[in-house]
Amino acid sequence: MYTTRRRNKYGAKKTEYNNRKFDSKHEAAVAHDLEMEKRAGLIADYDCQYKVYMHAYSKCGTYKLEKTHKIDFRIHNLDGSYTLLEAKGAETADYKDRRRWLETFWLPLNLDHDYQVIYCKSNRKLASSWAKKR
Repeated sequence: MYTTRRRNKYGAKKTEYNNRKFDSKHEAAVAHDLEMEKRAGLIADYDCQYKVYMHAYSKCGTYKLEKTHKIDFRIHNLDGSYTLLEAKGAETADYKDRRRWLETFWLPLNLDHDYQVIYCKSNRKLASSWAKKR
């Protein structure tokens, strides 16, 4: 009995770049761009698949819920701040929920982080960022 690989629901093809596997060609292209920026000295470094732990508390301060979210890239800026960067082709309901948690619970506690999303729709890249809530 042989097995076939299941296709990705959104048409993403796993791609390898710099001895690392990425979930899509778009994500690998963003990694390539970040590597070029690092070599040019525009950024200090970057991490792939940065895991964020988000906690929600009730009004009286008791622990309620916890969610995790893997951000595609965390960029180390030259000034010591960080940028969380997502490479997205399609926004799913799960992603929208985790983004809302990130903006509501995690970013206000981590003011040295900024959050940006790079969309890829029909080979067109649109950059969009959400301002930090202070």
